Amino acid sequence: MSTPTLWTIPIQPLGKPIRAALTLQSIPFRMPSAEEYTHFQSNLKPEFRGKFPHAKIPAWEDPSKDLLLFEGAAIARYVSTLSANSTLLGSTPEQAAQVDQWIHLTESEVDVYTNLVRAVCTGGIAGYSKPAHTFFLQRQLRALKTLNTHLASRTYFVGERLTLADLFVAASIQKAVDLTMDKEVRAQVPHVVRHMETIANHPQLKEIYGEIKYTDKGLQFVPPKKEKEEKKKEVKPKAEAKPKEEKKPKKKEVEEDDDDEPLVPEEPKKKNPLDDLPKSTFNLEDWKRAYSNMETRGADGALEWFYKNYDPAGFSIHRVAFKYPTELTQTFMSSNQITGFFNRLEASRKYLFASVGVLGQTNDSLIEGVMVCRGDKVEPVVDVAPDWESYEYSPIDLSKPEDKEYFEGAMAWDLEVAGKKWVDGKNFK
Repeated sequence: MSTPTLWTIPIQPLGKPIRAALTLQSIPFRMPSAEEYTHFQSNLKPEFRGKFPHAKIPAWEDPSKDLLLFEGAAIARYVSTLSANSTLLGSTPEQAAQVDQWIHLTESEVDVYTNLVRAVCTGGIAGYSKPAHTFFLQRQLRALKTLNTHLASRTYFVGERLTLADLFVAASIQKAVDLTMDKEVRAQVPHVVRHMETIANHPQLKEIYGEIKYTDKGLQFVPPKKEKEEKKKEVKPKAEAKPKEEKKPKKKEVEEDDDDEPLVPEEPKKKNPLDDLPKSTFNLEDWKRAYSNMETRGADGALEWFYKNYDPAGFSIHRVAFKYPTELTQTFMSSNQITGFFNRLEASRKYLFASVGVLGQTNDSLIEGVMVCRGDKVEPVVDVAPDWESYEYSPIDLSKPEDKEYFEGAMAWDLEVAGKKWVDGKNFK
């Protein structure tokens, strides 16, 4: 029987919980040698893409079972079931769900913001935005505090034994403390740091997790140095002298980047036509604060505030729905899709509020919700996201009872469509 191959590299955070799960169960596996695999080269070759079309690691190859897997969480979950006595996914279906819960939260609310901060600070996202940078850190801290509260009276996330949730969260936190979780942040979440150190220093796992590096100051954007233009000396031409050829400035060397995509050159900023609209009496930022701080329904609630202050001449409300619901599988993956869509709408933050959720169950779900947009059309607000056309948009008329009921359901996260109930939601605010 051939030994399965885990395609990863030693420093990859997503590979660590997989390697840890295999090691704790004494499951044999191999990793490619440095001669066999070079990242950003080997994974782009036809032979690798033939097995893993998305060309990402970690990836799992088990010829004995004719099995090819990619995506770290999926591989980690699968290998955690390979031992008959494994409790890495808990001992009951309820504990298994809790394991998934903590992995999903960490993946979508901690690790994704580590990656976004790194991208926005190092040029992976063209055009640095201080508000976006601050927003990413605030969202990450919110999730870290949730983890910290849970761990305040616990050693492990689920039950009294180490599970895949612990392995996964520890790898993500180890990555974050080197990039975004600086000294000030770590002081606010001591139980999260303690938990990560416990897992990373486990006798069987210490070699896998490696050295823990702590940053004193979180990753910051450093503006690129401007090249000094050479001053051209004006020389009066001599009668018979040939004009000298101007020396072309040397091309600025581009620092090698560890991302698998080239940096996008920054485009000149264009004025958004939405800024030229007549001033509205409805303050979107005030609405976002009202929605965050008030109960949604009921007297003196957020909806009541909205109806008192909404300006239909300056704003419009739209129903949004993902066009391809048959492609949706796990509800947590659909929730991640909403997060990704919202991240790509960042450039329209001052023109948009949205409440979008997943309705239904695994392999039978919808992504639907509402958007409050500046202006009378949705396209100028959402076309900043490359995938905006994957969603359908239709105007909502609050004078129609059925439209108003849908709007309130999406805002209150109790919307039901075609018998499918709301199971998870996200707000863009």
